[in-house]
Amino acid sequence: MLAEHILQRLTEIVGPEHLATGTVDRITYSFDATQRQCLPDAVVHPGNTEEISRIVQLANEQRIPILPRGAGSGFTGGSLPICGGIVLVLTRMNRILEIDTDNLIAVVEPGVVTGRLQKEVERLGLFYPPDPASKDFSTLGGNIAECAGGPRCVKYGVTRDYVLGLTVVTPTGSVIRTGGRTMKNVVGYDLTRLFVGSEGTLGIVTQIILRLLPKPEARKTMLVAFATIDGAAQAVSAIIRGKIIPTTLEFMDGSAIDCVRRAAGLDLPLECRAVLIVEVDGDRALLADQARKVLDIIQPLGVLETRTAETAEESEAIWKVRRSVSPSLRALNPHKFNEDIVVPRSQVPAMIRALEALSTEYGVPIVNFGHAGDGNIHVNVMVDLHQPGMEDTVRRVLDDIFRITVELGGSVSGEHGIGTAKAPYIAMELDTPTLDAMRAVKRALDPNNIMNPGKIFPETVTANSPATSLPPAPAPDHG
Repeated sequence: MLAEHILQRLTEIVGPEHLATGTVDRITYSFDATQRQCLPDAVVHPGNTEEISRIVQLANEQRIPILPRGAGSGFTGGSLPICGGIVLVLTRMNRILEIDTDNLIAVVEPGVVTGRLQKEVERLGLFYPPDPASKDFSTLGGNIAECAGGPRCVKYGVTRDYVLGLTVVTPTGSVIRTGGRTMKNVVGYDLTRLFVGSEGTLGIVTQIILRLLPKPEARKTMLVAFATIDGAAQAVSAIIRGKIIPTTLEFMDGSAIDCVRRAAGLDLPLECRAVLIVEVDGDRALLADQARKVLDIIQPLGVLETRTAETAEESEAIWKVRRSVSPSLRALNPHKFNEDIVVPRSQVPAMIRALEALSTEYGVPIVNFGHAGDGNIHVNVMVDLHQPGMEDTVRRVLDDIFRITVELGGSVSGEHGIGTAKAPYIAMELDTPTLDAMRAVKRALDPNNIMNPGKIFPETVTANSPATSLPPAPAPDHG
């Protein structure tokens, strides 16, 4: 626990109603969407940048671990207080400060829920494209910490492509501002991109300037059933070679189709082994022609059936198929290990075949779906951890999955980050000089290693107070 004089100083900064040290409050902020939990020593709800600066100065002075937290929806342990210390919950800072329709920017605080911003800007005819599956509860600060993506990134890019500027409290408590309100800015180092995706290890974002786009007039959704995963992967490349960049190109492999068929009575041909959900957006007058062109391009590639939505309700029915995958997995086994590997688009079939072989070799179900347009595969290893030796089996399966991913020219994480869960695998992808450069940046900004310690680089853990481990809980279905 923190010393009484430190708790008193925290109380003076935020007020007694925004400081919690009771067991229930600490447990509430002890977990994320992983299966691990760690107790913090205190939970603080700051209300502005100045309060955060003062709290961080205190933490740095006293060498207390501190970590920012949004909705706690991450899949890799990024918001776990593994070294104890102070969890800084940013959900009070949830204001949309400005929506500038002339310059197409929004200024927001980190606790704003992503879906809320999207609705507010769309009311004004504007568009914020990043759309992680957790958008209805994840916060923009968390999205920035992990550089969140989503189905639309094949056309529109990921979170970092929309962040123009940040206000950041550094690990020593200083307040810096990066970037600005303009599209062009080449003054000094690009610190904005340094902080995006840094998983709360380099500073705490307290204000965000985001780029917006005009809202597309309309969209059209199609579901295409294929006889093979190879045909579906070839279709993705063929569509893009045909000079069409869809808004989304989502896929489900045969194992995912089987799960949804059992759980929700999915009406697809029995020989279907892959599904693509293709969505295009833009001018209403052009969409029908775009949709026809997409279907003409992919027809020779083993297409069994196509469905094109003509109404919003039909589009929603198609997307319901994709959203049904995660809930259907629990019928296989109680525990899910959800990994978000990414490989070059052309290597998706090879990766799926490798995953099928691993499933057979280790005798565990592996279900795959994700964003085919950018090669981002959500790999779900479904197990019962109560079975003897299963934890060791899972470790070996994950080792093989990440090794094969890197051998195919891919990355061990497309959008979930590294946190603690993937820290053991980072050296598979990054060589020693690259890791040394990253560690040097961390040391320069955080000389006392107080800011979310133990994440990304596991050897940086220097616990001020040991974390208390709690029994694991099943990960919720956010994917």
